[in-house]
Amino acid sequence: MPRNLSLISKCILVSFGCFLSMSHSSLAQKLKKVKIGMFTDLHIATMHDGKERITAFMDSMKTAKPDFIIELGDFNTVAPKYTYAFDIWDTYSGPKYHVIGNHEMDGGYNLQQALARRNMSSSYYSFEKNGFYFIVLDGNDKKSPDVKGYQEHMNPPQVAWLKDELTKAKGPIVIFSHQGLGKDGIDNAEEVRGILEAHNAQNKKTKVIANFYGHIHYDRAEAVNGIWYVCINSMSYKWLGEEYGHVRYSDEVDKNFKWIKYTAPYKDPLYTVVEISPAGTITISGKKTSWVGPSPKEVGYPQDNAAYDIPEIRARTLKFK
Repeated sequence: MPRNLSLISKCILVSFGCFLSMSHSSLAQKLKKVKIGMFTDLHIATMHDGKERITAFMDSMKTAKPDFIIELGDFNTVAPKYTYAFDIWDTYSGPKYHVIGNHEMDGGYNLQQALARRNMSSSYYSFEKNGFYFIVLDGNDKKSPDVKGYQEHMNPPQVAWLKDELTKAKGPIVIFSHQGLGKDGIDNAEEVRGILEAHNAQNKKTKVIANFYGHIHYDRAEAVNGIWYVCINSMSYKWLGEEYGHVRYSDEVDKNFKWIKYTAPYKDPLYTVVEISPAGTITISGKKTSWVGPSPKEVGYPQDNAAYDIPEIRARTLKFK
């Protein structure tokens, strides 16, 4: 009898060891490279060729075959005349995600209408793909209800939600937002970065590795205390402002798209494919075009950020630990 018990015990131990080995192997296999199709700041209401721009992105994704696509905000209002942009977006059959930008509520529309058209229950949410944990944030909260115009803020309920969400990750974390969380991001970016950095100090396997954002129409990537803050350039243009207005297209285009003269448009649409590897690399595919008409410099636009004000998304390979 003891001999039989010993044999049974050995079998149990061997089986348990195999289970642990298989479980560890499954977890290891779960984390694999993720491929993302990405663009931001289409500004369909500003551009006369917005339909062609988003169509070019969609056609490109048929070849790229990403795990999902995401647009980082300032896509479109829900005005009926811009329905075609949503219709084109909806043709993509794979997983697709929106980020709410500050211009989604232009023209008297509100957040609830913007969310409903995008089939979103909340402007901040999370999802998993290939073992990575993705968090989408909304930087449009009002710091004060009395302040008019655009605000760049995350309110206490959203910040509390973010803290809790970080604890749910089983793998590396990537954050998407319209306004960035870096040094020129939302007005309480320093508070949010402190939360992310505190999380990273305590969680080696579920670190926040990057924040991808748009809004300021730069091509830029900078690391702050071990986290990459990557600004994806606008699909359409660099905003210059009324003092730098210049008619770049036909009189008819200028008449029908009143804001376009205050931009420096990109001849071709800019978008990218981002690949994030468990080996510790973020690879951003490059895409370069040219200005339509004179460059910002040629119309006297300040050159303080000339290194980022370019008609290009530069190819980059970023390392993370």
